[in-house]
Amino acid sequence: MKKTFKLILVLMLSLTLVFGLTAPIQAASDTAVSNVVNYSTDVIYQIVTDRFVDGNTSNNPTGDLYDPTHTSLKKYFGGDWQGIINKINDGYLTGMGVTAIWISQPVENIYAVLPDSTFGGSTSYHGYWARDFKRTNPYFGSFTDFQNLINTAHAHNIKVIIDFAPNHTSPASETDPTYAENGRLYDNGTLLGGYTNDTNGYFHHYGGTDFSSYEDGIYRNLFDLADLNQQNSTIDSYLKSAIKVWLDMGIDGIRLDAVKHMPFGWQKNFMDSILSYRPVFTFGEWFLGTNEIDANNTYFANESGMSLLDFRFSQKVRQVFRDNTDTMYGLDSMIQSTASDYNFINDMVTFIDNHDMDRFYNGGSTRPVEQALAFTLTSRGVPAIYYGTEQYMTGNGDPYNRAMMTSFNTATTAYNVIKKLAPLRKSNPAIAYGTTQQRWINNDVYIYERKFENNVALVAINRNLTTSYNITGLYTALPAGTYTDVLGGLLNGNSISVASNGSVTSFTLGAGEVAVWQYVSSSNSPLIGHVGPTMTKAGQTITIDGRGFGTTAGQVLFGSTAGTIVSWDDTEVKVKVPSVTPGKYNVSLKTSSGATSNTYNNINILTGNQVCVRFVVNNANTVYGENVYLTGNVAELGNWDTSKAIGPMFNQVVYQYPTWYYDVSVPAGTTIQFKFIKKNGSTITWEGGSNHTYTVPSSGTGTVIVNWQQ
Repeated sequence: MKKTFKLILVLMLSLTLVFGLTAPIQAASDTAVSNVVNYSTDVIYQIVTDRFVDGNTSNNPTGDLYDPTHTSLKKYFGGDWQGIINKINDGYLTGMGVTAIWISQPVENIYAVLPDSTFGGSTSYHGYWARDFKRTNPYFGSFTDFQNLINTAHAHNIKVIIDFAPNHTSPASETDPTYAENGRLYDNGTLLGGYTNDTNGYFHHYGGTDFSSYEDGIYRNLFDLADLNQQNSTIDSYLKSAIKVWLDMGIDGIRLDAVKHMPFGWQKNFMDSILSYRPVFTFGEWFLGTNEIDANNTYFANESGMSLLDFRFSQKVRQVFRDNTDTMYGLDSMIQSTASDYNFINDMVTFIDNHDMDRFYNGGSTRPVEQALAFTLTSRGVPAIYYGTEQYMTGNGDPYNRAMMTSFNTATTAYNVIKKLAPLRKSNPAIAYGTTQQRWINNDVYIYERKFENNVALVAINRNLTTSYNITGLYTALPAGTYTDVLGGLLNGNSISVASNGSVTSFTLGAGEVAVWQYVSSSNSPLIGHVGPTMTKAGQTITIDGRGFGTTAGQVLFGSTAGTIVSWDDTEVKVKVPSVTPGKYNVSLKTSSGATSNTYNNINILTGNQVCVRFVVNNANTVYGENVYLTGNVAELGNWDTSKAIGPMFNQVVYQYPTWYYDVSVPAGTTIQFKFIKKNGSTITWEGGSNHTYTVPSSGTGTVIVNWQQ
């Protein structure tokens, strides 16, 4: 009996090495649809709801709003939630390996057709021109339809992410109240107000942004859209209550639109309200152009409590695979620099195209699309696939990149690339959580390795469609053996042989070839792959995912302080945050046998519930190169550490120099002390006098105005 058992083990190991099979049983907890704070094991499919499937013709618009021929690309086409339900039920999405869908903003939008040259003839088919954030868009469906979508998705192990756009309502005119619906905002059917004659201050009225500065983009209108004033207590309360409507429906994630164009402090406090109510994975849209690196973008990703769409990833992938304006060295540099800049790199949402960009495919060979998809699906972060990319849809610019779904062909190579690689995010933790190491590179070839403890994935891509390369001197962490391509030769990949020292026998990487080789192993020691949410408070529960935790509860340490264990299994631990001094903490795990994990860094423990306060200082005169910052006696203000001070503050739009202002998330109901400082390079000039004091309101928003003290 023992000999037979040993023989079976030998055969299983042999199959693992030769055929690339996975030896251990797939982990459950960290990959479950119920885990709504960790998307590292998921593949998102982005759907422009109106442009996917018309599943219920009875809810289609009429008149000028609707084009049944699907040729007038600014009209509604009839896509709805029932259409998405149909494509879940018929297996199109699950067959592709999709485990999360990101749908258009579901709220009620305006019913007008815009007449002017800016938006001429356009309707709100895209979902971004809200009129009531607490009601559904009837052309997508009713609340019952939405609940059916949630239930159907969950039954098929698919999470549902909604787009949400708290930056604005609809296009508006300052002087013409009859223009379309003129930005009017409703609260479950009751009119709150419109853009013209806005006596309650629900909107900003500083004109349209020219994108000249971060401040200008926040407080001025984005493309004539009525810009909501989140510092208004009514708007703040309305938006927080509106998102709870959708959280109560059971959504699993939120994509926040235009986070670059809203105050950082308000968004941090908005995230705190979500995480305090029902924590779900949230990521924002902060557009970056080609080769653009923005310190404000990085700070937002690291400090706001939400993640971001990874435009640095997307733009570089497009340069390398689509446009041939950079090489694999640039791709590798992007992978290394983003891993250094972003604290939570595995939460960044990666993509190759979306509704705000030209579609990736622009004709000709389809191989660059397939290569870019393979790279995205095997790279760090959370991959998001734009609807129709798997069908090679084309279209440059809005609305041409948002055409009706052209086909549901499950035989395309792109569809099958996704089908074969998407499941690896759940079965191989190296793909979900691993580090990335470049193993072999030239202008056209990138061979990189993802590794998480003993779990390994080795990926080779040759973007050159006409030239093969002889690969010599390649080393890997794969154990000795022969490995077949996980793609099964779909992109012309072949097997490789690995020696006991990790050297790979020389092989030819064909023109346009992509291959993925992997090894999956049970974990003997604890290794944390993900912690979420990354912003929390004492008493709240966070989820720790990884491998090798064991089945008997141990300890989770925040620094040196243990939290209270809620649940514990080999791949996932839930723990309540202990009462510790607010600030950033490294989280580690100690098993019942005494083994200690790696640390997961920069978990932000807030002082308490947050509200947004506008800090204003008058008469803060500066010299060239100087900027004004804010610091104070709570963690949210840097605890008097000038390197953590808030700013630079603004002085152009809401207030003008020498008055400076900034909207900041601070602990509710707390009496705080603060001062302003001036920074000029490494030179720090403190404000004189005693500390300013302010009692933060327990809810809503606040404003404190002081004079600079000499």
